[in-house]
Amino acid sequence: MSIPNAPQRKMIYSVGGGDSPALVGKLSEVVKRAVGTPLGYMINWGRLYSLWPVHLETGCCSVELGASSGSRWDMERFGVLEAFGSLRQCDLLIVLGTVSRKMMPRLRVVWEQMPEPKWCIAIGACSISGGLYLDSYNVLQGVDQYIPVDVKIPGCPPSPYTILDGIMVLMEKIRNSDIKGRYHLPEFAQAKIKEETAK
Repeated sequence: MSIPNAPQRKMIYSVGGGDSPALVGKLSEVVKRAVGTPLGYMINWGRLYSLWPVHLETGCCSVELGASSGSRWDMERFGVLEAFGSLRQCDLLIVLGTVSRKMMPRLRVVWEQMPEPKWCIAIGACSISGGLYLDSYNVLQGVDQYIPVDVKIPGCPPSPYTILDGIMVLMEKIRNSDIKGRYHLPEFAQAKIKEETAK
């Protein structure tokens, strides 16, 4: 979908009044449209359905994640595989439960060992905002202050349906990323934001 009132550049022109088309414009733009977009779609498709998670489970939310991984809800049918031993192969960090100040440096080590592109999901009120331990001296009031969190799944604890919905949100974010894994808002969302800020 294109942004309204945006100037559109023509990439293909006919030369000499004939029917033979010629590519005119910056080479980087031509290559990006001809090769980069389909290649990015295929790479993101592969990333979508082969998410390898690392679980940092310290609370009761881990029971709900176990239930969503079980045979009744079956998280693997959406492409989120079971936990792997090697951090250097995983691309999804799932943080569940409380994260204390002593634990945060270890969480940073886990995050930094994972290869790019990587994503993070914070599940439950404790990992998002401290939860029951609000204003505690040793529990962090949200892991997003220390590592970038892509999706927050609220609840105490959240149901397996909510966890699967959060995974769908992450998959939509991956689908709209570029080849390097950087997320870009779709054009219609950018236009809507501009429209709302202009009011």
